Amino acid sequence: MATNREPQMQAQQTSRRTPDQILGPFYPLTKPIDRGGDLTQVPGKPGRAQGQIIHLMGRVLDTKGEPVAGARVEIWQANAQGRYVHPSDYNPAPIDPNFEGFGVQITDREGRYRFKTVKPDGYPTHIPGWKRPPHIHFDVTGSMDKLITQMYFEGDPLNERDRLLQSSWAQERLIARMLPPTRDVEPESLLAVWDIVIPRG
Repeated sequence: MATNREPQMQAQQTSRRTPDQILGPFYPLTKPIDRGGDLTQVPGKPGRAQGQIIHLMGRVLDTKGEPVAGARVEIWQANAQGRYVHPSDYNPAPIDPNFEGFGVQITDREGRYRFKTVKPDGYPTHIPGWKRPPHIHFDVTGSMDKLITQMYFEGDPLNERDRLLQSSWAQERLIARMLPPTRDVEPESLLAVWDIVIPRG
């Protein structure tokens, strides 16, 4: 899952946990059979998901800074047009037939997780004037603790106007660092690096 060529990933602030965020209305009703870490391909289909490839990686840690091995990290997200694969999403943006928007990984002995996905687009809400910024939902389950939260992308202008992000007591800990690709991934891809801190693991 992780390689020696990945950037060194340290806890952002190991003494303070990652803030919660709402589950949201688009948690998958039907989860894909293949629940791996590559969201850019749908088994049995020849195409690739549309959009900017993102290699999303980080570590799950406890508040002492110790890695949480064996944690289940579940993600779900909108596609590159801002549309979820969910019957309640009435966004007129098109569905991408090569993107199911859901993946699962189990952290290794160092607490590391890694997904290959595409950067989601923002989307309008039912509240006039409020467009959600690109984000990825996380459900992290350790042996003792569970965290539901959302990860945002560094530098996105919609972050500054998002009601959910701005209402967080530690919004800076919800934003992933964006880095250029390493030599072992696609040259046009980006790295999103985000560590997650749960209280006890």
